[in-house]
Amino acid sequence: MRILVMAAGSYGDVAPYTGLGVRLRDEGHDVAVAAPETFRELVSGSGLEFRSLPVDPRGGASEGEEGRASLLARAAAFVERLGDGLADAAAPGADLLLLATTTAPLGWHLAEAMELPSFGTYLQPTLPTGEFPPVVGPGRSLGRWGNRAAGALGQRVVDRLHAGAARRLRMRLGLPARSQTARRRAVERANWPVLHGFSPVLVPRPADWRKGLTVVGNWWPHVAVDYRLPAEVEDFLQAGPPPVFIGFGSMGGGQGERLGGLAVEALRRAGARGVLQSGWADLGAGGDDVLTVGELPHSHLFPRMAAVVHHAGAGTTAAALSAGVPSVPVPVTADQPFWAGRITRLGAATGPVPFTELTAARLGEAVRQAVEDRSYRDRAEAAAREMAGEDGAARVAEAVAELPLR
Repeated sequence: MRILVMAAGSYGDVAPYTGLGVRLRDEGHDVAVAAPETFRELVSGSGLEFRSLPVDPRGGASEGEEGRASLLARAAAFVERLGDGLADAAAPGADLLLLATTTAPLGWHLAEAMELPSFGTYLQPTLPTGEFPPVVGPGRSLGRWGNRAAGALGQRVVDRLHAGAARRLRMRLGLPARSQTARRRAVERANWPVLHGFSPVLVPRPADWRKGLTVVGNWWPHVAVDYRLPAEVEDFLQAGPPPVFIGFGSMGGGQGERLGGLAVEALRRAGARGVLQSGWADLGAGGDDVLTVGELPHSHLFPRMAAVVHHAGAGTTAAALSAGVPSVPVPVTADQPFWAGRITRLGAATGPVPFTELTAARLGEAVRQAVEDRSYRDRAEAAAREMAGEDGAARVAEAVAELPLR
């Protein structure tokens, strides 16, 4: 079967689909991944076909924080460029579309025009539920009725965000006029299957979700079986006690010097060594007890850490938990406060330190707590043992295998 995975966003929105794609390829399928050009090497290096999407995941924001209006403006500009890109990526053909959270609203129209089966393969629980508020929002529970109402309102906001791009895409595809809201409701009435790639340890399946929505466990970025950490990293790890990882992923653009100095001071206050991941902020600092690294597999690095300071993206949060290591979440925007809250309530992380309130003193104290209070590691290790029995990619492969042959 020819499977086209469509994923758009930052590194954490794309990298997990390389592992999923490799699993499907190993099951005998031909797999292509449509993603921003930035990730061509990431996808091709995993042995998968790459199809380029004409969107810039960096979005032009230079600060590590932004208001809701700015976030929506960036999202709108992103969506405007995405529609034609998805259509171009689908043009070579496919037998099945796997749609990420960011590509599904437009991908539904492609599936309709191409008369193809499709699944949602989401990394966030975006469908309304009474059990928690929307993953992008203030984060405070509004009660069961209020949470569901807020979730429904959030869906209407997403509909409006995609309305223009969807209208133009339908015209290009020769489809009759139909509003984005009508298309979404048709998908929901059909119990369109969505497989959620996160662990039920962090987010159990809400009891009030409709049929077709499942939580299958994480699928992880592809890492070659013979991969080894660079010698410089291995030497640093063996030269002293386990260090603390500090990285902000795709957050904090343009603030590398400030964040690097803040991180080093926080580590000094906590009496800890550190591994700083440069990320999109270009974080960096020197010193005998600090090593700056580029993109390294979390699966190989995190188990060697005393604690992990991170921006609470979905994938990084799950990777730290799967490694059985305490977290210090520093959420910045979007769904990050949601994941920070989930891992904190699990007892595997200190209280979140919002990026807007980040200081060396506050971060240093949080790191000290994470390293010295054994309860955080105990909870993280217990969660890791539960997660070890999950295989989200296998669950997706099973769902694909159950499709009737075309």
